[in-house]
Amino acid sequence: MRPFSLRTLAVAAAMMLTLAACSEEPPPAAEAPKLPPGVVKPEPSLQQQLKIAPVTTSPFSEMLHVAGRIDFDEQRVARIGASVTGRVTDLYAMPGQEVKAGQVLARLHSSELGAAQMSYLKALAQTQLQAQNAERARQLFAADVIGRGELQRRESEYAIANAEMHAYRDQLRVLGMSKAAIAELSKGGSINSYSPVYSSISGTVVERKVAQGQVVQPADSLYTVADLSRVWVVAEVPEQQAALVAEGQTVEIDVPSLGAGTGRSRIAGKLIYVGRTVNPESRTVLVRTELDNREGRLKPAMLASMVIASRPTERLVVPGSAVVRDGNEEQVYVEQGEGLYRAVPVKLGAESDGMRVVQSGVKAGDRIVVNGAFHLDNERKRLEQG
Repeated sequence: MRPFSLRTLAVAAAMMLTLAACSEEPPPAAEAPKLPPGVVKPEPSLQQQLKIAPVTTSPFSEMLHVAGRIDFDEQRVARIGASVTGRVTDLYAMPGQEVKAGQVLARLHSSELGAAQMSYLKALAQTQLQAQNAERARQLFAADVIGRGELQRRESEYAIANAEMHAYRDQLRVLGMSKAAIAELSKGGSINSYSPVYSSISGTVVERKVAQGQVVQPADSLYTVADLSRVWVVAEVPEQQAALVAEGQTVEIDVPSLGAGTGRSRIAGKLIYVGRTVNPESRTVLVRTELDNREGRLKPAMLASMVIASRPTERLVVPGSAVVRDGNEEQVYVEQGEGLYRAVPVKLGAESDGMRVVQSGVKAGDRIVVNGAFHLDNERKRLEQG
């Protein structure tokens, strides 16, 4: 009985020692040092994907987007009126019609023109009479029949009559009669009270402001004819940005009605005019470019937007690929050394050709992540959440 008890005690002791050994926990592993907020140390595989470059200054052209419209080239527009007061008897041209320079657009009857022609014929007859009297006086003076005083009187009367005739002829020219028509009137003596209205340029009739039977005056505009082979694009640049534009700068014009998304709506051009004054109501400056329109695609009053590349100035810039957004904040990752990168909030301005203007946050020479910043930002957020 005793040996059995000793053996039992020995087994129990061994079991207790085994359980005690099993219950001992291994010592805790050493934790990695915790990084400050916003700092990340990427894994080697991600580190190899990152591209680092210093922040630099570069000539930067800000892209100005302004609303505009297609307009007539005012140097190719003629507002055509009557030369005399009269009543419209015939209309030959309609809006949209193509006309040539010198083509008759309308005809009107004018008693004023008839009266002027009568006055001219009277002055012409008087001039011819006084010319004959002066010639006869010169012959009589040569024959010593009349004195010098009588000769001078006859020559003076001829000079006055000739001057009056030329004045009436000039009046007929003002009233719209051509030299050929005046010559025909002088030769035939037939009064014609009908006055044609001619187009002064070749182009398209874009407006007609007269009706048959209407009485018109020289101050009235009857037709507007425009040469639409070239047109203007005009836009209003805000006063604050006016210093960024100048004549000769390149512009890109988008005319949505030509087919947005097809590429046909974009047209390249250059500024040919920048206003010298500010519109006091809209606080804008007028700018203008000129476009070829021989195909007739551009119609006056079409809406258009103008993208103007401003004069380049040296600005601190970063690539758009370096910028990541965190909520309402934009930031870049600045290299800290030893494989560490810190998220730095930045304030950015305009964008052009993939570059962003830096207003604050980083300075020239800071080395930032320009490729892979998005993946680095995801890694930082993953580590901070874990």
